[in-house]
Amino acid sequence: MEMHSSRHIQADRATVWAGLNDAETLKACIPGCEELTGSPEEGFSAVVKQKVGPVKATFKGEVTLSDVVPEESYTITGEGKGGVAGFAKGEAKVHLADHPDGGTELTYDVDAKVGGKLAQLGSRLVDSFATKMADQFFERFQEQVEGSSETA
Repeated sequence: MEMHSSRHIQADRATVWAGLNDAETLKACIPGCEELTGSPEEGFSAVVKQKVGPVKATFKGEVTLSDVVPEESYTITGEGKGGVAGFAKGEAKVHLADHPDGGTELTYDVDAKVGGKLAQLGSRLVDSFATKMADQFFERFQEQVEGSSETA
């Protein structure tokens, strides 16, 4: 499954970058996230509860960052295991650039795979769920970052 999208965020690149590397900001933005610990240098661990179609699961996962170019880009690689529900793993390349109208253009390219019961649900359901999760994350992220840049 692949996803590609971008968002125009009304905040400078330094503010967006700081948000992308802050555990509390990320926890607040990840739908169903119950716990998120770690740091950009050591990687993050998360516990996320989700329902995909008829399958409910608590996923425990690890995420690492690589190819880090501060305030410009990085690659997120991770894997989450949901017991009998299966697993999800993949990577996302995130890129920041100055937007012509001010603020920051955040672009991401995701390549992910699922297995177990999740894979049996069918690609259309899984793809639409993944798209919905990404949209919710980036909507929340945009609200958090734009809100924090207004008060800064």
